[in-house]
Amino acid sequence: MTQRDSGPAAEATSRSRAIRGRLLTFLREPAGPGDRDSYRYIADGVVHVADGRIAAAGPAEEILPGLPPGTTVDHHPDRIVMPGFIDLHIHMPQTQVIASYGTQLLDWLERYTFIEEQKYADPEHSAAGARFFLDELLRNGTTTAVAYGSVHPQSADALFAESERRGACIIAGKVMMDRNAPNALRDTAQKGYDDSKALIERWHGRDRLRYAVTPRFAITSTEAQLEAAGALMREHPDAYMQTHLSENLDEIAYVRTLFPDARDYTDVYDRFGLLGPNSLFGHCIHLSDEELDRLSESRSVAVFCPTSNLFIGSGLFDLARLRRREAPVRVGLATDVGGGTSYSMLRTVAEAYKVLQLRRQNLPALTAFHQMTRANAEALGLDAEIGTLEPGCYADLVVLDARATPAMAHRMDTVRGDLEEELFILLTLGDDRSVTKTYLRGEPVEFEG
Repeated sequence: MTQRDSGPAAEATSRSRAIRGRLLTFLREPAGPGDRDSYRYIADGVVHVADGRIAAAGPAEEILPGLPPGTTVDHHPDRIVMPGFIDLHIHMPQTQVIASYGTQLLDWLERYTFIEEQKYADPEHSAAGARFFLDELLRNGTTTAVAYGSVHPQSADALFAESERRGACIIAGKVMMDRNAPNALRDTAQKGYDDSKALIERWHGRDRLRYAVTPRFAITSTEAQLEAAGALMREHPDAYMQTHLSENLDEIAYVRTLFPDARDYTDVYDRFGLLGPNSLFGHCIHLSDEELDRLSESRSVAVFCPTSNLFIGSGLFDLARLRRREAPVRVGLATDVGGGTSYSMLRTVAEAYKVLQLRRQNLPALTAFHQMTRANAEALGLDAEIGTLEPGCYADLVVLDARATPAMAHRMDTVRGDLEEELFILLTLGDDRSVTKTYLRGEPVEFEG
């Protein structure tokens, strides 16, 4: 199925629209199952959208009479309407790497990923890749993503341009790599700095777009390049930084040989000023207590990527260990396509549940849906703009159907109005078929075919 936007973003923000359904938004992190004070649920509610943002959200009987004349009302009876999902770690150039058989991280990069990423030197290939990438995100109800480009600045240009056209919130950057990669995928410390700075000046803060300084990981960046990345963060303190940390045991051993003076893997980044509240570290599986302390002190974000951790055989994320500290490490959740195996945050959180079960931990449905929405927005410092149904937030919404497949409908026949049980069915059995509609700035993204 292909997807098209219903109109340019500029047109979308001029309309008044109301989305009616069963509203669900989180007020804080749930303490556990049954924590009804952590969320607001309205069995028959309306989100009123004006100029792309939420003007009001409440019971239908209160909101409908006050709507401006001519307001379009989209009614989704029996469907859950909630904030769009947020994906904190995904690779735009890896849409044709997903489902590549049979290796672990370092070999997987060389055998599959680096080959595909070389194609993004072509601006037309980058533009086509960006269109497909955003189609898949939106089809799965994901309205915000933190994305890696390739080493080519045109890959980031293409993603930003397509995101701006659709009105989506995207945080992205071109990868910086000056060693341990094919020649066609290497920049230099200076070129990586220059290209990234030009992209920041071109895109960062423009509409809903933000830049992430993106050294791929320590193995593919020299000390000079990591210093250049740190310089970019010092010059642009409101930018983000994204990279990989402690994903695979062989990776960790290799980093140790490349940076023998560093105390540990986390210290490699810390020495160059790359830790901080806007820093997102994918994976974070095999960290020492000292590394966790430093992530906590710096308020950096550890991003849990369950499907890729399982698929590539990297290990099991230990959420409880990060959270039971005196100052818990901030945590996000992400698909990590193409090492990850699905664009769906529903499929991703289902695998997160299983990973934590293997760790003898648990992931209640309320916590899972809070993580995909408000918690991931808080990890980005954007909870005043996305992740909730609060007035003033962008009206990025997803409409979910817990009866989307015969198996789900059959299971739902046993549910007697228990919201948490319905959410757990969506978590366990849901995927893109459960997404009835996705809205960007209050405008529906239409599907063809």
